[in-house]
Order: sequence, then structure tokens, then C-alpha cells
Amino acid sequence: MPAYQPPFQLTHRMTAQMSRISELLGEWNAINRNTLVPQLRRGNRIRSLHASLAIEQNTLTLEQVTAVLDGRIVLGSPREIQEVRNAFAAYEAMERWLPHRAEDVLAAHALMMAALVDDAGRWRRGSVGVMAGDKLVHMAPPARRVPDLMHDLLHWLETTDAHPLIASTAFHYEFEFIHPFSDGNGRMGRLWQTLILSRWQPMLAYLPVETVIKRRQQEYYDQLGMADAKADCSGFIEFLLDAIETGLRDAIQIENAEKTPVETPVETPVEKSAKTPQRILALLRQQPELTLADIAQAIGRSPRAVERAAAKLQTEGKLCYHGPKKGGRWMVLDDDKAKGRR
Repeated sequence: MPAYQPPFQLTHRMTAQMSRISELLGEWNAINRNTLVPQLRRGNRIRSLHASLAIEQNTLTLEQVTAVLDGRIVLGSPREIQEVRNAFAAYEAMERWLPHRAEDVLAAHALMMAALVDDAGRWRRGSVGVMAGDKLVHMAPPARRVPDLMHDLLHWLETTDAHPLIASTAFHYEFEFIHPFSDGNGRMGRLWQTLILSRWQPMLAYLPVETVIKRRQQEYYDQLGMADAKADCSGFIEFLLDAIETGLRDAIQIENAEKTPVETPVETPVEKSAKTPQRILALLRQQPELTLADIAQAIGRSPRAVERAAAKLQTEGKLCYHGPKKGGRWMVLDDDKAKGRR
């Protein structure tokens, strides 16, 4: 047993969560016969990095992120476009890295933050804190301690007998606590959790857990803060396990909606039209920030067809639009809210 141990206690809730995740993972693997088709791999990866960057205030839409990666011209800030290109390069390079190697962590940061910070690929040399508005919510350990702290954390990761679901989420917390880089710590922590999980189950390299975290962003920050205050990250681990479970349920729901019946190899226009509302609701539950244009591209339907389906869902009380015509967003209504609007 290593001398260093992240501050958490294995709980009954974690055990139950791991059991449910394993069952869902088996179902997801069965749907895809243990490998995602290239289109799904790319689509899920794009959703992952879009959500992870959105957490860090990148304002590009999913449609714009896809356009950047397709080599099309996008009207956006050069920095945000660079962030997208870097993140895609880092996620695509995951399979050649080992989770416990410090040099691989540094190489990943060099890719993730290339042309964004001067010290990409190097541990920070100055003090750093996490701010919420004008309030300091986390002061990271002194820079001089970073190499030793990361050595201890990576050694624990290499030698622990903790289940990968626990090890990956505990690592995520400790990485954010240490804050080893001057910038990019959040996106690196989420990337490295995915890397650890993918070494256990390769399909998890393409599970967009980041979209769930983006949906519950404030709770994500709140759990980090509570873990700091208690010196115990058990609650944060439970939060992330719930995000993984939700991500799997979302993926299964979307892929089941996309699945073509065996007896009908090619969908007719009528069948595509009938499935469109279900696909809209499934995608908006996963990523509420999506526009109808984003959804049209994701499901391969025309913008006009998606607009008609959204209007029908509004009439049925299953969907509503909040905010100004430009800048607002679509919201899926649960049963209670839907009843209140009828």
C-alpha cells in the first residue's frame, strides 16, 4: 500500500453506483457490439470536448465546434477556435498515454494548451487560486510542492487496488486540488479521468460524461468546494459516478432511438420524421444548450424538419422555449411541468 491516499471513504452508495454502471456498460457494449462506429465515436468525442470547453467559458456552439474540426471557416475568437483544435488533438492522442506517467500528463497539457499559455507542458511556477466572482474559493498548494504532490498522486494511481471507477474520480478531485498547471486544470482533470476509465473499458473513451457535468456545472463546483472544506472527496466521487451513470443512460437512450429496425434496413422519410421528436428530446436532455441547428446536424435532418418537430412538441407541452428569440434556449418539460402548461 502506498503511503499517500486520497481523502475518501468507500460508501454503500458508491458500491451501488458501480454496480449500476457495470450493468449499463454491458448494455451499451451489447448495443454497439463492443465498438462504436466511427460516426458515433467522432460525434461523442466532439460533444465531450465541446462540453468540457463550455465549462471553461468557451462560447462556441456544438455546430461551430464541428465546423472547426471539419476545417470550415467559423466566426469566433481565435483563442476559442485554438482551444477546440487543441482539445481534439489531446483527446485523439489519449490512447498513446499511460495514466500514471508524469511525462504523459505534461505531454497532454502541452497539446491541450499549445499557443494558449507560455508554459504549456510544464508544472506551474507560481501561486494559483480558483475564484468565484471576487471570492477566492480555493488556494492551491505552493508551486514548489507541485512536482512532489503529482509524483505521489501518480504513484498512488499506478499502485492502488481501488476500482477504476473510484480511482479515476478520486484522481480527478486530487488533480483539481493540486492545480498543477497555471491554466487548463479543469479540462485536463476531465481528460485524465476519461483516460483512466478507457484503460479499464475502451468504450468509455467515447462516453461524453462532460456533457452531464456541464449540465450540472454548479453542483460540480459545489462538490469540489465541499470536498475541500471537509478534507474528504467522497461526495465528489459519488457526484462523478452519478454523472457516468447518467452519461451511459443518455448514450443508450440516444443510440436506441437511432437504431434502425432489423426488418427495415433503410428508414423511409416517414419513419425518420416519426423519430425526430424523440431524438430532439433525448439530445436536449443530454445537452440543454443545443440549438435546433445543432440538433439537425447531429441527427441528419434538415433544419426545417427539426423546427416543425419542435413546434409539435411545444403544442403537446413537452418542450418550451425560454428567453429572447436570439440567445434563449429550449427546455424539455417533465410530466409535472407539462401538466401545468396544459
